[in-house]
Amino acid sequence: MKGFRTFLLRGNVVDLAVGIVVGAAFTSVVNGFVRAFLTPLVGLAVGASGDFSDQGFKVGKVEFPVGAFLTAIVTFILVALFVYYLVVLPVNALTSRFSPKNEVTTPKRDCPECLSSVPTEAKRCAFCTSELVPV
Repeated sequence: MKGFRTFLLRGNVVDLAVGIVVGAAFTSVVNGFVRAFLTPLVGLAVGASGDFSDQGFKVGKVEFPVGAFLTAIVTFILVALFVYYLVVLPVNALTSRFSPKNEVTTPKRDCPECLSSVPTEAKRCAFCTSELVPV
């Protein structure tokens, strides 16, 4: 039981649980925004209600409700646009703004034993721990 408790209280599991809860809440907000604002705007643009779920056709006695599929496609595209323009682009802009701009890169050389790239000044390889001859 102690191992299971340790597993549950490890940072990754708690972070994942919080991410899922916040993601579910964010999903309902985005879907509500799309249903309340964007879908009616699309309906105004194309001269329809924006909800095609009652559209379909019959072949014989079988009905094909293609309207539900069209509504799902339009909703998916609108949600993707909303998330990209109102979440992804601002987060990328903030990340690039606050990330370090002038990273100093140290010269590298290959380890003769494992061929991994290590700093030139290193005395031991970080990967295979073999001693390196100073340059």
